[in-house]
Amino acid sequence: MLTDSLGRTINYLRISVTDRCNLRCVYCMPPQGIPLTSHDAIMRYEEIVEVVRVAAEQGITDIRLTGGEPLARLGITELVHMIAAVPGIRDISMTTNGLLLERFAGELKEAGLKRVNISLDTLNPERFARITRGGSFEQVWRGILAAESAGLYPIKLNTVVMRGVNDDELLNLAKLTVEHEWHIRFIEMMPVNNQESWDEGFPSPQHIFVSLSEIKQRLESLNLKPVQGKSGSGPAREYQADGAKGKIGFISPISEHFCGECNRLRLTADGSLRPCLLSDLEIPVLPALRRGEPILPLLQEAVKLKPEGHHLSQNQRTFTRCMIQIGG
Repeated sequence: MLTDSLGRTINYLRISVTDRCNLRCVYCMPPQGIPLTSHDAIMRYEEIVEVVRVAAEQGITDIRLTGGEPLARLGITELVHMIAAVPGIRDISMTTNGLLLERFAGELKEAGLKRVNISLDTLNPERFARITRGGSFEQVWRGILAAESAGLYPIKLNTVVMRGVNDDELLNLAKLTVEHEWHIRFIEMMPVNNQESWDEGFPSPQHIFVSLSEIKQRLESLNLKPVQGKSGSGPAREYQADGAKGKIGFISPISEHFCGECNRLRLTADGSLRPCLLSDLEIPVLPALRRGEPILPLLQEAVKLKPEGHHLSQNQRTFTRCMIQIGG
């Protein structure tokens, strides 16, 4: 078992397979875009699987594939199949923007993917296009239905809550759980290299944050009740509305952070282990892999260096990467 200096068991690895994306969401990518990593600098699938194999031998059981947009990388279903064959891996999930799910949902399920988290910040097609800088709400909605039909269960919809952008839709989004067996997860906006002005017509990023307590206040009419246990390995605190088929989760990395329960490491697309999402500290593993050197010491070092928690309350921010380069 991998255990950090604070006694937290690390059993969850989030893997970014690419820094490329077919959307340009305002809170995830700066208006000018990002310099893309060269093809040679991105981890090959065999290299990713080798990290998974070593991690699984040390007690990692849960894998989440992220991006950028993971479905934008060619052959992604083959990677899922390869990871599913690694002894000790019990759960493989994916975070996606949903644009390509209608095409890939069935293949992903057959390859061994268990479930998906789909980004959905609004139910308004015009607003969706603005937030994503050109994305199609209808295409994502078809992807959600395709994932449901393929049996990628439970369907989880991730909503980043932003004041003056989509906070007027919280109740309507939450009500999706009444008729559908879907889970809605409301996420506090994180300041990950995204504090410069967004596009014209958006509020200043410094005024967009909505706290967990305010989000819950907006949903008081649903009479939410806490759910015992939780689905998946993530940090969401889950609730359910009266008579609802699905659940409502809250992820509050800022106002009520969950660092004391953190069970994860992150692997970037260019091959660095990141002990904390909200810290710039990284341990490169790709050079060692390509030299044929053991990577277990690097994995153990990353676990050892996990901080007690982030320092956003002291106004410390991450500066080296934006969210699209980390994978969330």
